[in-house]
Amino acid sequence: PRGGPKAMPGGPRPAGEDGGDASGGGVSGLLRRLARLEDSRQRAAELFRWLLAPVAPAEFLGRHWERAPLLVRRGDPSYYAGLFSTADFDAALRGGEVHFGTHLDVTSYAEGMRETHNPSGRALPAVVWDFYQNGCSLRLLCPQAFSPTVWNFLSILQEQFGSMAGANTYLTPPGTQGFAPHYDDIEAFVLQLEGKKHWRVYRPRTDAEVLPQFSSANLTQAELGEPVLETVLEAGDLLYFPRGFIHQGDCLPDAHSLHITVSSYQRNSWGDFLEKLIPAALQMALEEDVEYRRGLPMDYLQYMGVANSDTVDARRTAFVEKVQSLIKKLVDYAPIDAAVDQRAKSFLHDCLPPVLTQSEKAQSVYGFPARWQDGGPCHVDILITKDTEVRLLRHGIVRLCNEEAGVMLYYTTENSRVYHKEEPKFLELDPEYTDSIEFLLSSYPNYVTVDNLPCETLEEKISLATLLFEKGILTTKKPLVQV
Repeated sequence: PRGGPKAMPGGPRPAGEDGGDASGGGVSGLLRRLARLEDSRQRAAELFRWLLAPVAPAEFLGRHWERAPLLVRRGDPSYYAGLFSTADFDAALRGGEVHFGTHLDVTSYAEGMRETHNPSGRALPAVVWDFYQNGCSLRLLCPQAFSPTVWNFLSILQEQFGSMAGANTYLTPPGTQGFAPHYDDIEAFVLQLEGKKHWRVYRPRTDAEVLPQFSSANLTQAELGEPVLETVLEAGDLLYFPRGFIHQGDCLPDAHSLHITVSSYQRNSWGDFLEKLIPAALQMALEEDVEYRRGLPMDYLQYMGVANSDTVDARRTAFVEKVQSLIKKLVDYAPIDAAVDQRAKSFLHDCLPPVLTQSEKAQSVYGFPARWQDGGPCHVDILITKDTEVRLLRHGIVRLCNEEAGVMLYYTTENSRVYHKEEPKFLELDPEYTDSIEFLLSSYPNYVTVDNLPCETLEEKISLATLLFEKGILTTKKPLVQV
């Protein structure tokens, strides 16, 4: 069992083995174990496995993902220990950065009415806890901005999904409900952190509501059928439901509830991909194929259109066949890889920046010891040589895109913990550096010497490595400066 803090027999353990709580349990122990894995893709896969355990990821993906809810009862209240707590919630409020509406919603749901009670301005603890005491639910919209643990957790998980992983936390007083029944446009993983909550989950009501693109309005009880799942989640339990499944949660009279909903796959469907691809394909077809530039028949308005839809006419048949053949041929012009890169670029903009372990920090620009000392700056020069061993900090932090303006390298290391607070970060690269970026991606997680980068000259190898190091994209095998 992954217990919470407990004393180990035989006196204290030597420091440095696992740090933190002696059992290495809970989320902090998990994150330390993951940090020892060299490959960020493996970290992401292991975290996903832990999230679903004891259900195997393959079983989950085959039977539940986008199909059906999953309930995991663990009977282990400390399973999520250290991820987020009411004490963390309180600390965030007292930190002074939480604002109503932007970061925190105060809601209630009674007699079929959902209400939001947000004042304006900063969420002061006295005001927030008064709302809670009067039966209001509190939703913290961006816990990753206030909790380093939630930030770390989501930044690892996002690489598993290849789609933004977000989170909200919900604190509900005993005997109340904060939200009306509704469905969402995300895949939802509800992690019960404290207390317990009664949940009801209902199937999508129509085919059009299966895997919807957008969330629903608030629904009334009269619009719901029978739940497909009704349960009381207790601390340590997990509930997953796909987008389109209607859900509502309410607190039992004897316990408050704190849960975090981890979400992903918002607007990440084939249709969303085709929205990018088809206009690009049409653009290329127009440029490259005169068939798409020929004029429409002069008389087509006379036999086409809804008013003529029942007319039997050979010209109508020919017109429809022409449209079909042009659409079919469009596939040949579809820049599929380029459209994938454009989606990847927007995913990288959505991403949380990586959280560095102590050793990663020491080996990156973030641990570089440049400082002011004895009347002047010292340790300023980043001295990378042909023998310096380097690698990408994480596999998922960069994406090469060929764009009209040139070759762009998008990266996540300078993103904000708040969604889209920063513009997308990119470097414009000389096209001859493309091979070196691909080489770094394919070599990961192994280190390579700068001399092995496939650039023309040693000077170019060093200048590329230095540029990537300064952006936090590359780390070195040993700290560059021994302090």
